[in-house]
Amino acid sequence: MVACVLVGKLYFVQIVRGDQYSERADRQYARPNQNTFDRGNIYFEAKDGGRVSVASVKEGFTLVINPKLLVDAEKAYTALKPIVPTLERESFLQKSLKKDDPYEEIMKRVSKESGTKISELAIPGVQVYKERWRVYPAQKLASHTVGFIGYRANDETLAGRYGLERSYEGVLTRNTNDLYVNFFAEIFSNIKKSISTETPLEGDIVATIEPTVQNAFEGIIQKMHTKWNSELSGGIIIDPKTGEIYALAVYPTFDPNALQNEKNSDVFTNPLVESVYEMGSIIKPITMSIGLDTGRVTATTTYNDEGFLIFNNKKISNYDLKGRGPKTSMQEVLNQSLNTGAAFVMGQVGKDSFSRYMLDFGLGESTGIDLPNEAKDLVQNLKSTRDIEHATAAYGQGIAMTPIATVRALSALGNGGFLISPHIVKEIHYSVGISKKIEPTLGKSVIKKETSTEITRMLVQAFDTGLLGGAMKMDRYSIAAKTGTAQIANPQGGGYYDDRNLHSFFGYFPAYNPRFLVFLYTVYPKGAKFASETLVQPFMDTTKFLITYYEIPPDR
Repeated sequence: MVACVLVGKLYFVQIVRGDQYSERADRQYARPNQNTFDRGNIYFEAKDGGRVSVASVKEGFTLVINPKLLVDAEKAYTALKPIVPTLERESFLQKSLKKDDPYEEIMKRVSKESGTKISELAIPGVQVYKERWRVYPAQKLASHTVGFIGYRANDETLAGRYGLERSYEGVLTRNTNDLYVNFFAEIFSNIKKSISTETPLEGDIVATIEPTVQNAFEGIIQKMHTKWNSELSGGIIIDPKTGEIYALAVYPTFDPNALQNEKNSDVFTNPLVESVYEMGSIIKPITMSIGLDTGRVTATTTYNDEGFLIFNNKKISNYDLKGRGPKTSMQEVLNQSLNTGAAFVMGQVGKDSFSRYMLDFGLGESTGIDLPNEAKDLVQNLKSTRDIEHATAAYGQGIAMTPIATVRALSALGNGGFLISPHIVKEIHYSVGISKKIEPTLGKSVIKKETSTEITRMLVQAFDTGLLGGAMKMDRYSIAAKTGTAQIANPQGGGYYDDRNLHSFFGYFPAYNPRFLVFLYTVYPKGAKFASETLVQPFMDTTKFLITYYEIPPDR
């Protein structure tokens, strides 16, 4: 037993912590009481299996002086300037005058090459110490997903503050405080501790984000956001069958290497997970699927559309205030995005049954995505005793969801009727030499497979014939899609703004065996009233890119 522990510990020292011990052994560059920073890596994985580092540790030096030992400060500065061109003369000379201070930091994050050259100069009173710090090689790419590290307020230690850096803190953090504990003393004083530990295993994480897809998606969203001068824009690309996320994009964004340039910390939050919105008409397909699943309506069911309906003495209307007449079909409800039609379906199903279905789609509960601070959907109106709240919920107003919760619910329309578990990390490589793959799991069935097929067929027809008069139809690919335009609630005094909308769009393809679901939204775009004006082209650009990049074969 003891022999096994020894072998395990030797492996840990020589292989797992070898770099850390080697660095501590290099006393030439070690500062007394110095804890060398270390942290696990975060990788994105390309479609060919290649990995791209998006969060890692970089090595370099801190340049310091001991004014007591520095004989000629001017001469020292002249020698150092060619090696570190950004060295400031006045600051250097001023610090050199502090003769009672044996340690003055001159510059941090000096490159390894420059630090080695400075050491070789052997200038009395000038020293370099090894330093390691967190870097984000991809810069702004997926920064809301990656996150960054910062100092904890309570103990001033570095830790993950946003994104994967925070949600996988237990895996990514490294405990270097015990490196000098005598090896054999540790073993024989606490055999139990040497065999097992309650602390999380350290390691690196591999995310589902595909870097080329993420980069292309961010470019499309930024272009769209800029064109319409929106307040905020974002999008998600997900596999609607497995929950694996290929891209999460938010604009405006930030560079985690240059946080000092950001004046407003709100830019660090991830609205795809941490904010809720009234999504508008992209909720109508969920409502329609409920009607189909209960057998209360079919695609050919008709109703008399007068352009408005009255519930609890309150009037709801179609977007254009016009009616379509007494033989308006459910297919036309989706084709023309009719509010009255969605409310009609809710009435046919009954508000209690309708609300149970909506909650079964996961609205109001956490998706469990492995990102921090997931917000809670605001779906209290689904528990109201009044019909009006259920009628407005049927077309996506009066209830507010996170984009990730919305995507999970919409995925069930195309995947056979199951809830998925959206996730970002696909694999964890532990420092002890073992790996853990995150296997996709299907949740409960919320609609029948036949319902999923039928609502998909209706959405394909809506895309092929209803959206912009069929101008976006792809002859060789079936696409199930729907636009959404929602009024934005006015936090000052209630009600809605008259001139502010949220535009949303979702689509999945190939429709009957979907590889991708793409979700887009933009908040308060200027100069465009409907999502068909702002989001259709970005969706088509994304769809065509994915079809080409992944060489998806035609399905029709």
